[in-house]
Amino acid sequence: MPHLTTGQRVGRTVAQLVVGVTVVLTVFPVLWMVRTALTPAGDLFGDSYGLWPHHPTLINFKRVLGMTSSAAARAAGGSGAQLDFLLYLRNSLIYTIVIVVGQTLSCAMAGYALARLRFRGRTAVFGTFVGSLMIPPIFTLLPNFALVKQLGWLDTFPGLVAPTLLMSPFSVFFLRQFFLSIPREVEEAALLDGASRARIFWSVVLPMSRAPLFTISLTLAVWSWKDFLWPLLVGRAENTRVLTAALGVFLQQSPNAEPDWTGLMAASTLTVVPPLLLLIFFGRRLVDAVGFTGVK
Repeated sequence: MPHLTTGQRVGRTVAQLVVGVTVVLTVFPVLWMVRTALTPAGDLFGDSYGLWPHHPTLINFKRVLGMTSSAAARAAGGSGAQLDFLLYLRNSLIYTIVIVVGQTLSCAMAGYALARLRFRGRTAVFGTFVGSLMIPPIFTLLPNFALVKQLGWLDTFPGLVAPTLLMSPFSVFFLRQFFLSIPREVEEAALLDGASRARIFWSVVLPMSRAPLFTISLTLAVWSWKDFLWPLLVGRAENTRVLTAALGVFLQQSPNAEPDWTGLMAASTLTVVPPLLLLIFFGRRLVDAVGFTGVK
């Protein structure tokens, strides 16, 4: 191990402290959410505070999953509010999967066209994509809502996924930059063998682009899963309401003066589980993919 100077040791210590503080600030809200979800409602505002409840219970999870009656929930100190968790979980899965599949494929085709095909106005089109990255999403919210309403797509899955199904400026930019790094010789060899551009894209380019495609897909999955404002505006019906919007409705259903914090934290904990499992099982592949796409 090389000898470190005093300045290097101080720098390493400061860096470790910064990383440690960042980890604590990131993990503590999650720990407190789980702690509140396992706490009986009657003990939530008691004098016994700690990082773990003194009388942990699963009643809050049972009532948000519909495994107990309203009377039993109120007897346990809950508000008795109902949450059809499995229905909203299904809606969130549909919303996320459709956006991930549709946007990944369409952005891959757009990125390849901007990277390899020669057509008039290609630079202007790419400049438009890059320029749209500077537009805050809130600015497009009202025009998209007005368009979906005119199409009669409110409270439908087509209305939910329409604004983000086919295009994301960052995804197009990211994939185009990777396609530019693919050696042209590979595609030229396929052209000499008689393959069309479409065949080259599906049979040659996409298999070579598994790493960036996986990166974009995982990023889109996490982003779509936690999306709140747009699904809240467009998907207010029971059959289209996603989990994030359902949590806000659940919080408003409490008939008491105090919000049902224990039930809300139990539902929030269950909502975090799918993306957390996704990152646990595929996080290493995401890190490797990001590192791979940075290699020239």
